[in-house]
Amino acid sequence: MSVVVAKLGTSTLVDEEGQLRTEVLEARVRDLVRLRRLGYRPILVTSGATACGLGRLGIRERPTALPDLQAASAVGQGVLFQRYLELFRAHDVIPAQVLLTSADLERRSSYVNARNTLTRLLDLGVVPVINENDTTATDELTFGDNDVLAARVAILMPATWLVLLTDREGLYGVGVDGAPGLIGEVPSATHPEEVALADMGGSGLGRGGVSSKIAAATMATGAGVTCVIASGRAEGVLAAIASGHRVGTRFAPAERRESAFKLWLRYAKPSLGRIGVDAGAAQALRRQGTSLLPVGITGVDGAFAAGDAVDVHDAEDRLVGKGISGYSSDDLRAVAGMKSDEVRRVLPDAGTEVIHRDQFVLVESPSPR
Repeated sequence: MSVVVAKLGTSTLVDEEGQLRTEVLEARVRDLVRLRRLGYRPILVTSGATACGLGRLGIRERPTALPDLQAASAVGQGVLFQRYLELFRAHDVIPAQVLLTSADLERRSSYVNARNTLTRLLDLGVVPVINENDTTATDELTFGDNDVLAARVAILMPATWLVLLTDREGLYGVGVDGAPGLIGEVPSATHPEEVALADMGGSGLGRGGVSSKIAAATMATGAGVTCVIASGRAEGVLAAIASGHRVGTRFAPAERRESAFKLWLRYAKPSLGRIGVDAGAAQALRRQGTSLLPVGITGVDGAFAAGDAVDVHDAEDRLVGKGISGYSSDDLRAVAGMKSDEVRRVLPDAGTEVIHRDQFVLVESPSPR
């Protein structure tokens, strides 16, 4: 059965007073229940906890201090899930609250454990309701958003559909007459910079925006997941999308899906350093799929340990890809540019490859305009 991941944004779910839009919440729960009865396996990624908490605490404007935001999230998380619990109960469906942070998906072991847990919940007929654990995860409050979390969950499962529900019908571009017009389809392998958008403003309630939705769509479609950005207030929108109806803005999926390990490496494990390589090494990585050896390395930036992910850049500072380093940054600086026999004299116990080809993913560059 196909997994459908739906993300509901703050500006759709919460009004300007910080109160839940009950009619939106009820409609989306009905939609998720309908999906489940049609044989799909729905997962909801929900925003709104912090905004709900601010409303309950009587705070009219979103604060900037992290302790204030975390306190609001702690209050709002219970308010939000309690409402989901009541609405799903009316349909005799059990929801499960799942709180995640980026750190939960960075380690391969916890990444797999999260997938196993979500899979078991779906097997039991439960609808997982996922949110970031903003109460303790300061990075997520400052830089994260649930569009990217939803994309990561869609890749994790893997899902057939990722639906980003917002307060507009989809993405809007500038038409031939200069007026904004709905973008119906974004072709596969389109780079985010190539999506020309009209300026439509925003509500200011949520952390995400158009750019985060395009980034999330790019992540998901690169993993073979079809992504749709659509209105979170339209009746039956999820069932319509899953049934193949053209709704909102659809991002076509990539034709070839990578292995689960490389998807995790590409989208879930953060890079902690940077390696520069010469032209020959860059060409070998891009065209021949070889491993990276110390002899091709021209520079090392950052502090990382063996087993951490690093970005690889060519001589023109273009990103080549991302891989798991077999060396620490200190050891790598000591042997950069050396041939294998020289490396063995300096580091007798070191491996042959800095990054093995099976632990490296290429990063596509935007096509020329």
